[in-house]
Amino acid sequence: MAEKSEKLKAMSEDELNARHAEKMKKKKAARDKIIATKTIEKGLTIVHTGKGKGKSTAAFGMIFRAIGNGMRVGVVQFVKGKWGTGERKVLEAFPEQVEMATMGEGFTWETQDRSRDIAAAQAAWEKAKAMIADPELDMVLLDELNIVLRYDYLPVDEIIETLKGKPEMKHVIITGRNAKDELVEFADLVTDMTMIKHPFRSGVKAQVGVEF
Repeated sequence: MAEKSEKLKAMSEDELNARHAEKMKKKKAARDKIIATKTIEKGLTIVHTGKGKGKSTAAFGMIFRAIGNGMRVGVVQFVKGKWGTGERKVLEAFPEQVEMATMGEGFTWETQDRSRDIAAAQAAWEKAKAMIADPELDMVLLDELNIVLRYDYLPVDEIIETLKGKPEMKHVIITGRNAKDELVEFADLVTDMTMIKHPFRSGVKAQVGVEF
């Protein structure tokens, strides 16, 4: 390793550039070979879970990307219905491309009413099923669905059966902590957000533009 480092130090800038170009050429050829084998096109079931921040943020980023590509999208918020969020305000600017339903009444520890939470979850799921079945929508975000599944307000088997029957090219994104094992197993793409540091633990309250 030390000998390799010394050789690199002895090389001129032109030699380093040529070496880098050759290395990247080989890497591109290898990547192109791998990409050529990926031929399947399909709508994806995507799950964002974990204790780290960014699950809904990343999902809304995909929604904004879809809008930028001229796609029509649907959003169902299972929990954050009462919150005013920056994402919601932005989406309101695209009424022809976005169908949004803010169905939740807050986190279950805020409502403290299990029957009310279950009723809200069921109403949100009915709206979600309609969006998933709607051939006019290209992507559907089920924001915080994992939260209501965690408390067994909805049967995970029904969610999976609905996803199995979705239109072939439709993408469905599901967010929230503690994703059910069955959903993780079924999904095409799963990301587990890991928390390393969070300002809330140091007494910092939720910040506008960062948390909501």
